[in-house]
Amino acid sequence: MARIALAAVVLALLAAGPALAGVSADTAALQVALRAKGLYAGNVDGDAGPATRAAVRALQARRGLVADGIAGPRTRRALGRRGRPRLGSRALAAPARGWDVAALQFLLARHGFPSGPVDGGLGPRTDAALRRFQAWAGLGADGVAGPATLGALRRGPPRSILRFLAPLGVAAGDRFGPRGAMFHTGQDYPAPAGTPVAAAGRGCVESIGFSDGYGKLVVIRHRLGMTSWYAHLSRIDVPRGRCVVAGDWIGLVGSTGRATGPHLHFELRLRGAAVDPRTGL
Repeated sequence: MARIALAAVVLALLAAGPALAGVSADTAALQVALRAKGLYAGNVDGDAGPATRAAVRALQARRGLVADGIAGPRTRRALGRRGRPRLGSRALAAPARGWDVAALQFLLARHGFPSGPVDGGLGPRTDAALRRFQAWAGLGADGVAGPATLGALRRGPPRSILRFLAPLGVAAGDRFGPRGAMFHTGQDYPAPAGTPVAAAGRGCVESIGFSDGYGKLVVIRHRLGMTSWYAHLSRIDVPRGRCVVAGDWIGLVGSTGRATGPHLHFELRLRGAAVDPRTGL
């Protein structure tokens, strides 16, 4: 087997860490409501930056309120049903809708369980993501987001507990996080089609094949519940069950599946929850 590089996989801390500074589920819910009003076109990222404040001022001016950019009670009322109720004021289950559902969807995505667009509607995809998170967190997977589920979601998102090498020696493009109203669960590496892709760490190939969105996909299982995912490949060069180390050649960059051009989509997951690859690289 060709060797591209060598690296040892070492243990990293399993600290969940605090929430990102300046990011909140309430701000994400506000952004969802503003998007529905046609006033905000940015990412649903929970960051109350200039674009979010400008959208709030536009709403306030439209409704004859003081345009201070602060989403207080009167501004929330101006958002109608999308401005209420607050997260935690009720147990959430399908088919609930509202501010609190948008906040829930945002928290699920940050914890590695995105459910499609963050839109404030608790439909089948959000219900499935909620149940997967509850099972992951050791809670009863009943599809009801009550105090225990919300308490688990209010903790910091999971991180990689192993250290990996980057699978390609190029600068990363799109990173883990919000993308419009959706959530990008990995890190992209733009590279010409046919560029060799390396395993990021020691493990055994758990699955290979074609997945609708991911295209040609290799999944490698590592220790302690970690897996690494390599998507949009043009060719897969390892069989299922083969054990590899960091740097072993596993396939070639492509644009199979839902891809706009040749690149590698790389994911790290902890017991099924997508984690920011930067916490493990």
